Amino acid sequence: MYRTEQHWPAVPVAAMFTMYLLGLLPGLLLGGPAADRLGRRRVVRPALALSAAASALLAAATVSESAVYVSRLATGAAAGLVLTAGTTWVRELSAQPAAGARLATYATAGGFAAGALTAGVLAEWLPHPTVLPCLVHSLLAVLVLAATRRVPETAPSRRGAWVEPFSAGLYRAAVSHPRFVRVVLPASPAVFTASTVAYVVLPPLVADRVPDHAPVFSGLVTALTLAVGIAVQPLADRLDHAHSARATLTAMVAVIGGLLVSAGAAYLDSARLVLTAAVLLGAGYGLTLSSGLREIERLAPPKARPSAASLYHGAAYSGFLTPLLLAVTAGAASYPALLTGLAAVGLLCLVFTARFSRRHLPDGGAMCRAVEPGRSRNTVGAPLRGEESTPWDE
Repeated sequence: MYRTEQHWPAVPVAAMFTMYLLGLLPGLLLGGPAADRLGRRRVVRPALALSAAASALLAAATVSESAVYVSRLATGAAAGLVLTAGTTWVRELSAQPAAGARLATYATAGGFAAGALTAGVLAEWLPHPTVLPCLVHSLLAVLVLAATRRVPETAPSRRGAWVEPFSAGLYRAAVSHPRFVRVVLPASPAVFTASTVAYVVLPPLVADRVPDHAPVFSGLVTALTLAVGIAVQPLADRLDHAHSARATLTAMVAVIGGLLVSAGAAYLDSARLVLTAAVLLGAGYGLTLSSGLREIERLAPPKARPSAASLYHGAAYSGFLTPLLLAVTAGAASYPALLTGLAAVGLLCLVFTARFSRRHLPDGGAMCRAVEPGRSRNTVGAPLRGEESTPWDE
């Protein structure tokens, strides 16, 4: 809508989108520790209020362009806090933590998909397209804020340290593990590169093919991408294997295929190919995210998993920079060439990950062992397969 109806250039639109990332990362990193120290309610409810205020501010974009950037920054911060503290709250409220985690995942992804489609419909067929969708979301956030007023707290406030004294060593042990560095990390930017290429980069490129329905088409592409990402979660579970990276490799193949179809869609100016690319990129997004988190579960001890998962999410969210990177470099090359180049980079990451996919595997199923106080760095657990000795920091 900003591109086709407000006539913003590509770079400011991509920068507006990237501001979300700048707020999101601190929210993700601080949300967990803050919720542990202050309680879930004291983090989630102010974040909901911030989200409502940010959407109301976004409605002021018609009179102030800078309001868009401030709003997106605040929206990202609020989302990061809710994604961490809120997910934990839902899991702890559930009788079965695993079921609660799945519920939180599906609710979050479903909100992303349904929210985008709803916003597209509102912007397409109702008046004031830059104002009404923002105010509707602001109202919904206020209603949820009121609904959470009586939800019980699951982690009473405590005045201790933000992080357990021994968690830093476990955290370093997980993220410095060779499998994390050589298998998980190279694939992580593909998570949100896939999704943002689908719903940020592609729809404006074919807007001339849907001249009367560009906003709702963009919402449809977003919803399709994220809905497929939800639907492939069971496949990701079946593909996951403790002694190979086949789930990650499959995910990267889907992302590469989606990028190549995206290049074809841009070259042929085809809205139908954009929808096909959205399906492939959505599958790649869902599979890559799920496979990476499964690897984290095996790499990190229970107490270090939240911190290790936060780092993984941070690396994955770097993919949000892709639309800005493409917009800035579009003057030097065409979008079909740039998207093909992204696919080539993905292929290099695939080859690198495949090379180490069966290395650094655990003995006895424990990927990472906690270091007992006072033990030497050279006596941490048993050596991993594929290496003689890779001591971890205490």
